[in-house]
Amino acid sequence: MKYYLIAGEASGDLHGSNLIKALRKKDPNAEMRAWGGDRMETAGATLVKHFRELAFMGFLEVLINIRTILRNIQLAKQDIQSFQPDVLILIDYPGFNMRIAEWAKKSGMRVVYYISPQVWAWKENRVKKLRRSVDRMLVILPFEKSFYKTWNWEVTYVGHPLMEAIEQFRMDQHKNPFQNSDRKIIAILPGSRKQEIQTKLPIMLSVAEFYPQFDWWVAMAPGLDDEFYASFKQTYPTVQFISNQTYALLNQAHAALVTSGTATLETALFGVPQIICYKGNPISYQIAKRLISIKYIGLVNLIMDKSVVSELIQDNLNSSRLKLELDRILFDENLRSQIFTDYAELKSMLLQEKTASENAANSILSLLNA
Repeated sequence: MKYYLIAGEASGDLHGSNLIKALRKKDPNAEMRAWGGDRMETAGATLVKHFRELAFMGFLEVLINIRTILRNIQLAKQDIQSFQPDVLILIDYPGFNMRIAEWAKKSGMRVVYYISPQVWAWKENRVKKLRRSVDRMLVILPFEKSFYKTWNWEVTYVGHPLMEAIEQFRMDQHKNPFQNSDRKIIAILPGSRKQEIQTKLPIMLSVAEFYPQFDWWVAMAPGLDDEFYASFKQTYPTVQFISNQTYALLNQAHAALVTSGTATLETALFGVPQIICYKGNPISYQIAKRLISIKYIGLVNLIMDKSVVSELIQDNLNSSRLKLELDRILFDENLRSQIFTDYAELKSMLLQEKTASENAANSILSLLNA
């Protein structure tokens, strides 16, 4: 079989790579072509375009880069048409992938969407377009199945792919880059896009001077070179930076400051008390604020449907508020204990008999064989 996959972010590259491995186990002669990253390429896909060329965040940023985005969409259509896949597998990245899905379905292709767009957060009417364009929707959050049912669409819950990624990390033998330190670590996960890192990382690091008893480590984004971080390293000489070791860092961290997104759930599954940080372009934020209809932005809080960890959003993300919340998760043992209890409940909600990738691969193959 021929498979064409599109992921536009680091998290999609990770989950896409595990899906590729699961599909290859069941279909050893599979031909894979993909938009994604190094992980998907290593897993065996021929890489068409790297996600670092696709990462535009926020309404204003998308508008500024609209010509590049439209050129990429046209390139994707041409390449898919030339490859003639048996199935097109779209991984999250909704602004791009929903357009591709609509075109592909009209072109007579079978379309699978793995990791649903967050239509439950804003513009719910997009469900109608998705239902017309997608043959099979594979969801990874427990509440998504019931959400789609209210729209009379039976989707498939496969479990969360982070569970297998973290379990795989723990089973593998890894050199511990922190083994020679007996000091507690505060992890900083500032995101994967240049613009979000430039906005949030200076605020996150501004409180480091108040905690000299801790080691501060920044997880650098996979797709960004060392040169991008040079100015941060110069401004904060006591802070250390590490690449391709995010899980090793979380495995040792005592607390974390995390950009909203997949990393918040990763941090929770490693059992690290955290503060969720978000600050966007003011215009993009005001537009989003009027469109989004959910109580929380962090996946941990969304899945649990309560405030498990603090969220500092836009103007609330400042040095004084950040220090106040960091004091709480570092030194309030009752609060830390409650966070650990909630994290344990979260894990039990996401646990599945098989991995998400295996469940997704089985569902994709059953569609192809139907």
